[in-house]
Amino acid sequence: MDTTPLHTHRWSRRLRRALDAPERWEVLDAPSRPLAEAVEALPLGPYRDALHGVWLGHPLHPAMIQLPIGCWTSAALLDYLPGGHRSADALVAAGLLTAGPTALTGWVDWARLDPPRRRTGLVHALCNTTGVLLYGGSLLARCRGHRARGRLLGLAGLTAVSAGAALGGHLAYRQAAGPGRAAAVPRLAPADWVGLGAVEDFPPGEPVRVTAGELAVVVVHEGEDFHVLAERCAHLSGPLSEGALVDGCLRCPWHGSAFRLRDGEVVHGPATAPQPVLETRVLSGHLEARLPGAG
Repeated sequence: MDTTPLHTHRWSRRLRRALDAPERWEVLDAPSRPLAEAVEALPLGPYRDALHGVWLGHPLHPAMIQLPIGCWTSAALLDYLPGGHRSADALVAAGLLTAGPTALTGWVDWARLDPPRRRTGLVHALCNTTGVLLYGGSLLARCRGHRARGRLLGLAGLTAVSAGAALGGHLAYRQAAGPGRAAAVPRLAPADWVGLGAVEDFPPGEPVRVTAGELAVVVVHEGEDFHVLAERCAHLSGPLSEGALVDGCLRCPWHGSAFRLRDGEVVHGPATAPQPVLETRVLSGHLEARLPGAG
């Protein structure tokens, strides 16, 4: 029997509804589109993939947010400890210095999201921007000797970034904006060889969608080789069979992630997780595939 008080259930439902609400606010699409275009137009070059976290294997932004939030949370504690004022001031300043790079990693990820997730992300960013402005005011007040005002503005800033953090967690986990979408492939891919079709069913240089047991895969015939990758992009499940072949890579048609055909490694983000690749063989004129290392 569930012994949780009724008022707790009601509070929990209201909180979930509040976190779910921004994804339905279509009015946010009007500012989101030009803002996303502006972020995409930034001359970041190869640093864009670094900001996505391609080198890390998962999005960089969640790791970066520990810096400003950690500084500001510590500052709030030190503000009320004897002799902690100077350290609190330094931590507020450090949080402001790290907020810019942290925000940049978030914006480059946000610009490649679909509209519902982008709406939640925009509200998340607005909460955090409010927090940064409040902490800027807090630091200014501290420098002028108005400690009580500085502490008050700091607490208001911490409240704002905490709301932003709640929305960020909702975006990452409830709306699944960050996790690799290919994590289930090893459980769905066939452990034994399964037929995908006759070799003539796969024209050279043309991605073809077929199924390998329960798993949808894309087959690319390149020269004498056949490459078989999970068909849904690890970023946001884009259909790779509708993508383009570019320099030995398969590029997702939705957000431009590029995966190397021979091993599925990410060549360009926003995807950060490799695309699963199946082992292949040709037997009696038919292409077969299985989970690598299953034999």
